[in-house]
Amino acid sequence: MKKDIILAGVGGQGLLSIAAVIGEAALKSGLFIKQAEVHGMAQRGGVVQSHVRLSDNAIYSDLIRKGSADLVLATEPLEALRYLEYLRRDGMLVASCIAFKNVEPYPRDEEIKARIEALPHHLLIDAVAIAKEAGSVLCANMVVLGAGSPFIGLSEDALRTGIEQIFSGKGEKIVETNLKGFSLGREVSLGA
Repeated sequence: MKKDIILAGVGGQGLLSIAAVIGEAALKSGLFIKQAEVHGMAQRGGVVQSHVRLSDNAIYSDLIRKGSADLVLATEPLEALRYLEYLRRDGMLVASCIAFKNVEPYPRDEEIKARIEALPHHLLIDAVAIAKEAGSVLCANMVVLGAGSPFIGLSEDALRTGIEQIFSGKGEKIVETNLKGFSLGREVSLGA
């Protein structure tokens, strides 16, 4: 088993929590993991991205080569497009369709959507609306993780355990909300 995943988003969207959950789940599953992240100016809505590599064999580099990622998982649609060059031809892109307009001029939503929908393997979701259904807009990152979970190569149980571990210090209600967001995102993906 080998999976190369690019996580992309904007500061404050919980991208590093997604990486932490995947990392916990991978370790609990007995896999090797390497991760590299960039989060410059993240507190001001800047770019955040992470390379996450999982394998049942030793991994020697934490960076993913262009054209070799199995999955681009994005909490923001323009950031999803920024990392398309890393995606394999048959790779999957899963992204929230809700824009975080942090640059001027920001491309039109229709342009971004059309570029994503031109990909052979993609899933756009309204992670914010689904997160509200789960009980808090703050779990939109776990909604995106849930939607991408069938393509990550880790079991649902391992990912749910990872969520429980990462959020356990924030209280039971936060854990439950994030688990619900994950489940709702997964349902959307499996129903697509």
